[in-house]
Amino acid sequence: MKSTEGHSDQKRLVAAAIEASIRIAVIGGLVFFCFRIIAPFLMLLSWGVIIAVAVYPAYKKMEKALRGRKGLAATAMIIGLLLMLLIPSAFLAKTLIDGIETVAQGLHAGTLRIPPPPEGVSTWPVIGKQLAAVWTMASENVVNVIARYRPEAVEAGEWLLGSAAGVGGAMLLFVASVIIAGVFLGLSEKGTHFANRLATRLAGEQGGDFVKAAESTIRSVAVGVLGIAFIQAVLAGVGMLVAGIPGAGLLAFLCLLLSIMQIGSLPVLAPVAVYMFATGGTLPAVLFSIYAILIGFVDNVLRPLFLGRGAEVPMLVVLLGSLGGLMASGLVGLFVGAVIFTLGYKLFLVWLEGNS
Repeated sequence: MKSTEGHSDQKRLVAAAIEASIRIAVIGGLVFFCFRIIAPFLMLLSWGVIIAVAVYPAYKKMEKALRGRKGLAATAMIIGLLLMLLIPSAFLAKTLIDGIETVAQGLHAGTLRIPPPPEGVSTWPVIGKQLAAVWTMASENVVNVIARYRPEAVEAGEWLLGSAAGVGGAMLLFVASVIIAGVFLGLSEKGTHFANRLATRLAGEQGGDFVKAAESTIRSVAVGVLGIAFIQAVLAGVGMLVAGIPGAGLLAFLCLLLSIMQIGSLPVLAPVAVYMFATGGTLPAVLFSIYAILIGFVDNVLRPLFLGRGAEVPMLVVLLGSLGGLMASGLVGLFVGAVIFTLGYKLFLVWLEGNS
């Protein structure tokens, strides 16, 4: 009798194990295929969520001013973001793409020419003579150099053309992300409720702490670090466009990278000011130098203001996230990577504190 009961219990355990395995396999397969379907849109959705969280306080003020009309407030935020960010960015992106395409086509065809240095370059302090000598050598021998290394030059040209296409794709992705952010803003109450339920389900009582940490971290990085860096880059690029500096879009992109790295835009703007003193009039060069100093003050004034309202942000983590995102997902990854990597770091610290 006992043997029969034991055999029956064993059969039930086997049946339960098989049933559990089938359930796990079905759920795992469903999750896998859902991920495969949504994977192409993950960067777009992530950037939309980041933008929505970053501008949420401004959205609430807009909603209050419009007497609680959520749809109208979200639409106004979308239009405002597109006007403030995309118009100057479009001009800078155009100069960046045009410059990359010109260099790429010249490398591909072997027709790239470097003009000789202006006469005043040799009089620059410290580096003037050496820079003038190297510049002159390049202007005289660049065709021979390209002919000698033609395969490498063609390969570099193809990479530059791909980079130009990537800039245009990033602009379209950014527009779509802003629109998605507007949708998320209109559904902000439901989204907050869903985030709290999900966090509580995953982390129990600590879920609320995770949600608060995530919100403050996203806002701190997106506004206090990336937002200010973007503003500095746009201001620098517009100033260089007005001053007629060649390659203003590329230089503005360098300003963006250096600002995210917490180095600032001065290493780019200072040589531009020296170039203007050497090749142009004194008054435009002086005005541009003053403008460059004011751009530096934008960082000093706004960064403590914005970062003081959110979580402390470790700049090394932001830097690693930005560079990793740039290498993994292109220009948009520069922003999304910084936020997500910092968010993961902060949530890990919250988890450690909750389990200590």
